Amino acid sequence: MTKPEPLDKIINKSVNETLSRTILTAGTTLLTVACLYLFGGAVIHDFALAMLIGIVAGTYSSIFVASPILLDLGKGIKQRPAAAVAAPKADLAKA
Repeated sequence: MTKPEPLDKIINKSVNETLSRTILTAGTTLLTVACLYLFGGAVIHDFALAMLIGIVAGTYSSIFVASPILLDLGKGIKQRPAAAVAAPKADLAKA
């Protein structure tokens, strides 16, 4: 059996694998909403400003805030021993 990786390594690997996709998605959305903000009418101006702030805050939090919170919450989780995971379940039909 392979030894499971520590939670911090898994989180770091996950963030690194999804970082480029996150930046590209946020960038294209930000560009679109920035165009609405700059070239849209007075009616859409306030909504586009709120969307700009939300995109920046959401991207920042998903990259820099969510991972440390998950790591901190994960420290309280105890891993089950490997023997308990691999042990077969008892047949309840015979009982």
